[in-house]
Amino acid sequence: MKKLLATTCLAVGLLGLGSAASAQECGDVTIANMNWQSAEVLANVDKFILTEGYGCNAELVVGDTVPTITSMIEKGEPDIAPEGWVDLLPDVVNRGLQEGKLVGAALALSDGGVQGWWVPKYIVDANPDIKTIDDVLKHKELFPDPEDPSKGAVFNGPQGWGGTVVTTQLYKAYGAEAAGFTLVDPGSAAGLDGSIAKAYERKQGWVGYYWAPTALLGKYEMVKLDHGVPADPAEWKRCNTVADCPDPKKNDWPKDKVQTLVTKSFADRAGPVMDYLKTRAWQNDTVNKLMAWMTDNQASGEEGAKHFLEENPDVWTKWVSPEVAEKVKAAL
Repeated sequence: MKKLLATTCLAVGLLGLGSAASAQECGDVTIANMNWQSAEVLANVDKFILTEGYGCNAELVVGDTVPTITSMIEKGEPDIAPEGWVDLLPDVVNRGLQEGKLVGAALALSDGGVQGWWVPKYIVDANPDIKTIDDVLKHKELFPDPEDPSKGAVFNGPQGWGGTVVTTQLYKAYGAEAAGFTLVDPGSAAGLDGSIAKAYERKQGWVGYYWAPTALLGKYEMVKLDHGVPADPAEWKRCNTVADCPDPKKNDWPKDKVQTLVTKSFADRAGPVMDYLKTRAWQNDTVNKLMAWMTDNQASGEEGAKHFLEENPDVWTKWVSPEVAEKVKAAL
């Protein structure tokens, strides 16, 4: 019995040492909590998994794209930017990577940030020939202008948005006016959302600018239209994104690269946490539905993270070892 007791005590002691060593390796971790919904919930997912699964002392700090990534390069903090929209400041990110101050981890959104022209799925289901922007422009009767039903309507974003400029240029490039469509200014983001909700409630046609991930696309099932042409980055930069360019051409809307960024100093000491950060990725469809749940329930990022972890073990358990998964499940 004494031998058994001694063996048991030794095993417990070794387990305790292992846990302490794991916590010591990870230590204090700061995670940028960006000020939009998808980034906020991902930061909270990371905090929960790092704290409960890896024994880190994880803390969220207020962040935004430009100040957070700049601070990571110049000051080495915060340690992690879970949702970095790196195409918004490519020169800064590339400098950080080339100087060895940043490490790129997983693509947080594996299918990228997506912008473009969308239509309700019920329209596509009823009209399977509609796949591209050109297909839509052949059917103005399916997308009536609220002010003049004899015409079709393309709903743009509000003034001041980059997506609004691009949509205006694509409206010209695809010859939408000549096809009998008007370009509708919704006045605000709420006006744009309201136009989709109104169309959906009445099962009417709608076509216009939108993007993912968003709560609205988690609530209303929409289909992104194919642009019918390959992407031409040079033409995109020359004219599609320039408001006063007189001769825009048809072009594909490039996806935004959304990547998790880590400081080099943290990557060097993170151990198995880096394996998690290099693996952890989700898709727009998952995030859209989660954001819709958060909006409907007025949930915080922390509440959204716990809801995701409780409802989607098939997704997140692939990001961690079975041992870490059990610790996270036990903490929910």
